[in-house]
Amino acid sequence: MDGKSKKKDKKEMRSGYTTGACATATTKAALLTLITGEPQAEVTIYLPVGKFATFEMESCIIEPGLAEAGTIKDAGDDPDATHGALIKSTVTWCDKPGITLDGGIGVGRVTKEGLPVPVGEAAINPVPRKMIYETAEEILTSHGIKRGIKIIISVPEGEKIAEKTLNKRLGIIGGISILGTRGTVIPFSSSAYMASIVQAVSVARASHCDHVVITTGGRSEKYGMQQYPELPEEAFIEMGDFVGFTLKQCKRQGIKKVSLVGMMGKFSKVAQGVMMVHSKSAPIDFNFLSSVAYEAGVRDQNLLETIEQANTASQVGDILLEHGFLDFFTILCTYCCLSGLKEVGGGISIETSLYTMKGTLLGKAGKNEEQD
Repeated sequence: MDGKSKKKDKKEMRSGYTTGACATATTKAALLTLITGEPQAEVTIYLPVGKFATFEMESCIIEPGLAEAGTIKDAGDDPDATHGALIKSTVTWCDKPGITLDGGIGVGRVTKEGLPVPVGEAAINPVPRKMIYETAEEILTSHGIKRGIKIIISVPEGEKIAEKTLNKRLGIIGGISILGTRGTVIPFSSSAYMASIVQAVSVARASHCDHVVITTGGRSEKYGMQQYPELPEEAFIEMGDFVGFTLKQCKRQGIKKVSLVGMMGKFSKVAQGVMMVHSKSAPIDFNFLSSVAYEAGVRDQNLLETIEQANTASQVGDILLEHGFLDFFTILCTYCCLSGLKEVGGGISIETSLYTMKGTLLGKAGKNEEQD
């Protein structure tokens, strides 16, 4: 087997479709079925990205005054929580003129300020809403119909799928969001995760949080919540690998104080100025860690060489903890703060807390906006 066949080339990866595109397609199928009385096997819609796409219907039924169509969401080669989900649209005639759109089973409802959809409404984002309205309007006009319709978008497994997303934290209760600005999903793109960070910061600001805690994952978030019990749930934001992006969003949206909480591996990179901390983005610089150890008072040449030849940053942390060089962790946290302030150009206060995998606080340091 050659190297090419082991892993798909990024260019060969198949793109998929957003929940918004699927909801638009099922609405078109259901409305055409309601008007013509003929169930639609497939429909073609125009996507915001500027191309047409055809969707096969998994189901399409008609009853007196009602039609319902469903399609299976295909996310292509993107590792998407909603891949394979059934997205349905039910369209009924109604006495009220115009088009009414709402969410049904498995589509979340917004309960917190700061999202692009008002509190109390179904979590159907602005672009999908526009796509659905425009598609329905076009069909009604082309068939010369002036009656009002009601569209309900539902996702039977949506509540279960939502458990794998950040929806609950964002205040979206009862299911998933109907999303998408392009109509297509780019395989392994980071845009969806970055969009969730933007929304999380917006929700924090709308909840009057001036201080947020940004973490690299669920475990570090748990430790952060224990460290800052006075802060509301909205103040905790999982940034994943996007340290620089998240810090910039916090500054842009007016957050005054940001606390970074994480572990040796990723924060060793932040300390040396790396703001995208995925394992493949940049290697850990063990010579840098050795120089920090020297700054913390390590003079034993064998110990410094052991640090330089270590396999992981966690291993370095364990060695220095074992030898009692606790200043190492404080200095490393200070470097993280300085790197963060440099990244955003000052204007906010940053503090950093460093934990072991098991939740022991190794060190903490802070720098304010003037010290950039």
